[in-house]
Parts: sequence; C-alpha cells; structure tokens
Amino acid sequence: MPTHPAFDRAPYQRALEAIVLRAGTDARGYFAVLDDTILYPEGGGQPADRGLLGATKVLEVQQQEGELRHYTTEPVLPGPVHVVLDWPRRFDHMQQHTGQHLLTAVAHARFGWETTAFHLGEARCDIELRTDAIGPAAMALLEDSVAEEIRAARSVRVRHVTAEEYASMQVRSRGLPEGHMGEVRLVEIAGLDLNTCGGTHVRSTAELELVKLLGTEPIRGGTRLFFVVGSRARLRMGEHEGRNATLRALLGAPDEELVAGVETKIEQLKAGERRNRGLEEALADALAGAWAADPDRVQDHHLEGQDGAFLGRVARTLVSAAPGKLVFLTAERDGQAAFVLAAGPAAGVDLVALGATVTALLEGRGGGRAPIFQGKVGSLKGRARASEAVRRSG
Repeated sequence: MPTHPAFDRAPYQRALEAIVLRAGTDARGYFAVLDDTILYPEGGGQPADRGLLGATKVLEVQQQEGELRHYTTEPVLPGPVHVVLDWPRRFDHMQQHTGQHLLTAVAHARFGWETTAFHLGEARCDIELRTDAIGPAAMALLEDSVAEEIRAARSVRVRHVTAEEYASMQVRSRGLPEGHMGEVRLVEIAGLDLNTCGGTHVRSTAELELVKLLGTEPIRGGTRLFFVVGSRARLRMGEHEGRNATLRALLGAPDEELVAGVETKIEQLKAGERRNRGLEEALADALAGAWAADPDRVQDHHLEGQDGAFLGRVARTLVSAAPGKLVFLTAERDGQAAFVLAAGPAAGVDLVALGATVTALLEGRGGGRAPIFQGKVGSLKGRARASEAVRRSG
C-alpha cells in the first residue's frame, strides 16, 4: 500500500486497477487486502466507503492489524481486480465532512464555540459545541455566515507536513492519535481554517451548495447542533415539499395554514375521543346496571368491538352493585381479544383458581385477585368450554 493511498491522493477518482495481495476471514467476515485503494476506511467521524471488487460488493473498509481490509459479501481471489467506488455515497460524505469543517470554523470564529465531537449520520450530521445553548438569532447568524463562505468559493486542499513543521504551525486540532508517527495530514479552507483530518473533502466551498442547520439539543454540558449539506439538503427539501403537498390536499389549506389546520384536527379528535369515552362509560354503567338486576347469578356475555378496559369497568361496577354475582365477559376489537372474570364478596368463588382454568381454555395470559381477574385471549374457540367452567363454579 502506498504511503498515500488513492483515496487520499485523488479523492475524485471513481475506479482503480489494483492487486488483491491476500484474502481471508475474521470476525467481520470475508476481507481482501489490496496494493492500493480508492475506498476510504472508516475513521475521523466519516463512515467507510462502499463499492465493488470486480463483481463483489464491498460492505465496509476498516483499519485492522496495520492493514486496510475490504470486507466483502463473498471471498475474493488474489490477483488483479477492478475497484469501483460508490461515488454518489462518497461525494455525499465529502460534502458533509467539508461542511462540518466550515461550520466548525465559522462557529469558532464568530462565536468562540469550540467543536468537541462530530458525527456523520445516514440522514443528518451533528457537531457538539462547547456552549450552553444556541438561540434562534445566533442560529440564523451562524447559518448566514456559513452561506457567505460558500459563496466565497474558498479552495479546500489537503497537504502533508512533517512533525517538525506541524509543531510550528497554527492548526485547529483536538490532538494527534496516540502513538502517531510520521507525517501529519492537514485540510485547509483557504483563509479560514487549517485542521488535522484524514477524511475526504470537496475542492471548494462552492461544491457544498448549502448548509442547513436543523436544530439543537443539550448534551454533556454543551449543545449538539444538527445539520445537512448539499444534496442532502435538497433531498430533504424535496421530501418536505412532497409531505406539504399531501397535507395541503388532505386539509384543503395553503402551506402557511397547515400547522393551524393540523392543530384544529387534533383538537377535534381529542374532543371526539372525550365524547366517545363518556359514551362508553355510560354504556358500561348501563350494561352493569341491567345485568346486576338480572336474576341469573352468573353473568356471561361476549361484547364485539370492545376492549379489556371496557370489560373491566363493566365487571367492577356490576359486582359492586351485586356482590353475589359471578361475571365472565369477553370482547374482541381489531383482532385483539380480552376476557374478564369478576366475583363479588358474596359469590363464594376461588377467583384465582377459576381464572387459571379460564386462561388455559382461552389459550391466553392473565392474572389478578378478587374481585377482578383479567387477561388477553389467545383463541376464542375455547370460549364455550370456559363458559361451562364458570357456570359450574357458580
């Protein structure tokens, strides 16, 4: 492997003729070691590249035991191989990573906020800043300042310096890796930032297109700032526009009234739910009253379209009004079935033992103690036998 692999020398190169020096397996799976590679290994907050070795997919690239291992879906034979980079994914990473450098540099220059961590995620990125909070005005100023540097089309370049040169330079860095030897890799945004970094980057801030700040959250005494860059920002805007179009059609409202329209619908739903609860409670009380007046000591009923909570209210109200009653209720709603057993203090029933019998017959799960034993039903096929068991005990 050259001192500077192809992903370092030529980050825009999309294909390479290489040699598989050796292949093997480890805890991660099949891997191949090449004499050179355009595929970036995971590190510095940037995910590994993906691509192809011939026709075989590369899932990830990792630094392992002093070598770059390309982990593949199947074994690769030693010898010549055509390496192809998943370029859209790589360019996205280059935009996000360079965007982070720019955002970090501007945040420090404008506000004195130090970046303590960076994460390049699948859908969005984030940096952790050493500040208690970022208000709306500061967020807007930060985003505007970053946009200004994008319009300035500042060049972005990579260079390697000796340890002695590095020691004499003003470089933004959280420190070199422990045990680092040899050259130091620097990434420079002309006139703005000089930083130690091993990642891949675009050639100009103009290639970032835009940086959109998404929001913040407190973390470890600082603030995590979420953002997207370039093609991700455009994709995100397209998704938002698609959702807005659907909402406009559903609510019959323009964009500026969508939030108010959703809030109104939510309030209407809540009001409807409150009315439904009131009606269900009235229905439960009416059923309990009617069954309490029924001369049959055992009340055995199946209620379609109800749930366990409704059954519980009916049963409690019933045995409270008629302490000598034994109650067996089942219900099914949306494919979910439930049961309740209830016995008043004058019923003289071992409710726990009866509950265990009914639970087994219904292939369900349940539990409780007097006056209520309730649970979920696995199958209502055993309901008739469960009803017989209840009536025998009553």
